[in-house]
This record gives sequence, C-alpha cells and structure tokens, in this order.
Amino acid sequence: MTTERITDDLNRLVSLLPAELQASLASPESRDQLLEVVLDLGRLPEARYSGWSIPLGDSSITRADLKAMVERLGEFGSDNRAGIERTLHRISAIRNRRGEVVGLTCRVGRAVFGTVEMVRDLLDSGDSLLLMGRPGVGKTTALREIARVLADDLGKRVVVIDTSNEIAGDGDIPHPAIGRARRMQVARPELQHHVMIEAVENHMPEVIVIDEIGTELEARAARTIAERGVTLVATAHGNALSNLIKNPTLCDLVGGIESVTLGDDEARRRRSQKTVLERAAEPTFTMAVEMHSRSRWAVYREVGRAVDALLRGQVPSSEERKMASDGRVLRVEPLQVSPSPLRRPSLAPVPLPDPVDSTPRQPLGVGVAQPERMMPQAPPKLFQVLCCGLSEQRLDEAVRRHDWAVQAVEDLMQADVVLSVRQGLGRQPELRRQARDAGVPILVIKSDTLPQVERALERLLMRRDSGASHRDAADSGDQFDASAALEECRLAVEQVVVPQGRPVELLPRSEDVRQMQADLVTRYRLRSDVYGSSGQRRLRVFPP
Repeated sequence: MTTERITDDLNRLVSLLPAELQASLASPESRDQLLEVVLDLGRLPEARYSGWSIPLGDSSITRADLKAMVERLGEFGSDNRAGIERTLHRISAIRNRRGEVVGLTCRVGRAVFGTVEMVRDLLDSGDSLLLMGRPGVGKTTALREIARVLADDLGKRVVVIDTSNEIAGDGDIPHPAIGRARRMQVARPELQHHVMIEAVENHMPEVIVIDEIGTELEARAARTIAERGVTLVATAHGNALSNLIKNPTLCDLVGGIESVTLGDDEARRRRSQKTVLERAAEPTFTMAVEMHSRSRWAVYREVGRAVDALLRGQVPSSEERKMASDGRVLRVEPLQVSPSPLRRPSLAPVPLPDPVDSTPRQPLGVGVAQPERMMPQAPPKLFQVLCCGLSEQRLDEAVRRHDWAVQAVEDLMQADVVLSVRQGLGRQPELRRQARDAGVPILVIKSDTLPQVERALERLLMRRDSGASHRDAADSGDQFDASAALEECRLAVEQVVVPQGRPVELLPRSEDVRQMQADLVTRYRLRSDVYGSSGQRRLRVFPP
C-alpha cells in the first residue's frame, strides 16, 4: 500500500494572498511540500518548505496587503489564530503593541492517509499513546489520522479536544479527515483542561485525542482521564522522552520524578550515590513515540521501563520504524557502537510485521563483516523452544510477526532452550531438574505478554547467532536462572514477607544460587534457612 497524501484545498488558502503571490504559487512544483507562507510588514514574502525557503515576488508586504487578508479572513481568536471553514489551514497573526497586525503566518494543513501504518499495531492494544517531536514533523497530521482509524476502522467512541481547530479544521462542521470521531472546540486555550474533563463526564468516550498538552493543569487532567479507564492519544511539547523527563511541568505524563535517599547497603548494591532520582508513579501514557522525521519514528512500548533506564543513566531500548517509499513499514535496527558478544551485527531494515523477503540482507555497519554469515544462502536451522507455563500461541504470534526461524516443541530432548514464566518451573520442578541434567539452558521471563516473549526470543537468537558453543549457552542459561532467582527473592521479600509478615519458600535452586539469595535476604535484615532433600533444597525467608 502506498502512502496517499491529500492537500486540503490549497486553492482556498492561496486565493487569500495578494495577486502577485498567487501567481508565484500557481505551478504545482511551487505548491508541492509547501509548509507555510510568511507575510511580514516591510519585508519580502516567503514560501517555506522543509529545510529551505524562497522569496515570493519582488515587492515588500504593505499594511494594505495585510489589512485586505485580515478582512477576508474575519475575526482572530484570543490565541491570534484564524482559519478557513472546513479546511485544515491555519493563519496566525503577529501584532504590535497597539494590537495591529504586522505579520501573518499562513500554515498549510494537509490530511495524510497512510501515516498511521507506522503505529497501527499499537492502536489495537488499547493503551494510551503519546507522540513527541519537533515542530513541523507531522504530529498533528498523525493525530488526525489516528483519530480517524480509531473511530472508523476500530469502531471506538472517539472525542477530539480541538483547542485551536487544528485537528478538525475551522468552522462548526469537523473536517472529514477525522472520520466519525466527534470534535469538541475550546473557547480559550487556558480552558483546555476543563474541556478534557467535560468530555469524559458528558460524552462517555472510549478514546480522547488531544493536541499539545503543555501545562501542568492539562497534565493532571490527562492523568485523571487515564485513571477513569479512558484511552488517551496526545502530543506533547518535547523532542524526545529525555526532554519530557527534564520538564517539571509535563514529567507527570511519564510517571513524575522524585528524589530518593537510599540506605548504605542499597547504595552499595546499586553502586550509586545515596540520593538518586526515581520514577514516582505509573506513567499516564503506557506507550510513546518519538517522531524524528515524517518517515522515521522510535517506538517505546513500555514507557515506565524506558524512564527507569534513563534515570539510571542507561540508553532505553526503542523500536526504530521507517516508512519506505512504497508504503511498507520497515523496522530499523540501530547501529551498535560497541556490540557485546551476545549481539549480532546490525542488519538492513526488515519489513514489519512479517512480509516474506527473500532478498539477501546487507549490513548497515561500517566495520568488517562476514558476508557468508550475514547473507546465508540456505534457510537458517529452526531454533527449538520448549514452553513452560507459556502460551504457544503467544510464541507463534511473536515468530510470525518477525519472521523468526523458531519452532515450539514438546520434547525436552529436542529443545535448544526452555522458555518459562516466573511461576512456570515452580509447578514443574521435574522439568527443571531434567533440563539441568540435559544441559538445556532455561530463560525465565516475568509474564506471558507479547513484548516479553519478543525480547526473550531476540536475546536467544542473538546468542545463537554469535556462534557460541553449547557449553556457553548452558552457562548463559545458568546466568538467566540466577537472575530470575534473585528477582523471585526480592519480590517475595518486598511483597509478602515484609508487608504481610508471612514466611515464603522460594523455588528449589543450586547451592550457589541459594547462597546469593541468602545474601540478598541478609541485606534486608531478615533471616533465612534451607529446607528440603537433595535436589529439592530451597530457601525459606522469615519475617522480621
């Protein structure tokens, strides 16, 4: 499917300009990619495009030119904006101290169909989505298309909060670009948060679409709406997630930031200072998108996890997506400056979700690559995965989505790895023992969700593609098992032993792992002991 772009009746905007400027913009070439026309008193008018601008005509703008345009437009609102009824164009005024118009910015509004394909899979999840990016990158255009898809294709009850009539155009009848979505206009920009709450209380929406959340009151209103079970799709001031964290007005959208003083033991364990920044609450928006350009976006499926990584000085993992010229959405793997041994070389864009592409993939990196390994002529050997407490349908969904050479098996002797949820092996201790005896590594994930399964499979495939020996894979499985054991111990202490005052028995572990768990329990100033016979020895944690 190719991307279709529809210009919203550009002739109606051009007809408002002085006659000389209309002649300069008569050709299709001069209108293609046109972003705005700038008219400033005493200066040559300019036509601005993405990355450059050109002068229009040879005469400077006069007061008569500006007055004639204002008369044709009608009244400007309190935000110094005006529009053309049932179009998406926007005209903004610059005034002098006496209130006279001395400049006009005529912004071209377009409805673009097809951009939503970049995040079409995210809309099905029902989670709130936040769009970020520099001005002019297409946030409002994407928001308009998302509102239409949610209302028409997914059948949701959608209400658009249209503060400056930028989303659905000027006039009382919304522009067709938002489909069946309803539009609520805002009398004054400072009242936007009131209209957001009013929409929830009066019109029972399933989704609320908001352009440019920019004040603390609007951020609070967004959190109130999200806590009432309504999905939010919005844009916010800020180029990236890191900018939003540093913005004290809007950081509540991603959970808020608070200063926490750690104990001595915890500070040593984290190898950090005693005073650190941590996320204060769950994010208002579960997912976020950084729009780097009109055709390249970075997707964060778990905003909370990304914010936690940023606060610890780490680089959060994001999914880079790119719109190809033929309308396909490609997933782009970012270049790794210092790839770890478990990381495979970066590849060229891979079609997303899963079209079959038999074309050999070329490396993106500039370093030395092995062509015979990067471009295998024969299909890769299937990676056999045994699921424990995990839905095979979830595994199949992840495999189909990324076109991975992975197959679910039921026999441990055929498996390359055991993939289990946290409590899965607890219900099947015999499977865990057999896997250890057979040297089959075990990878434990937190929950049976698609993002968790995708990350686990990607990590396992990277490990396999690195060319490590089977013994190394088994050692990696032990590391995974130890990490899961420590996480199990931490959750038991923090969620059951300390708050509820009840002892907890952990899963059977090896002696080395049990000792690591016991050390962790000691840091919490708690007592533990080992119970069970050989092969089933486990740690019991006692309350204070």
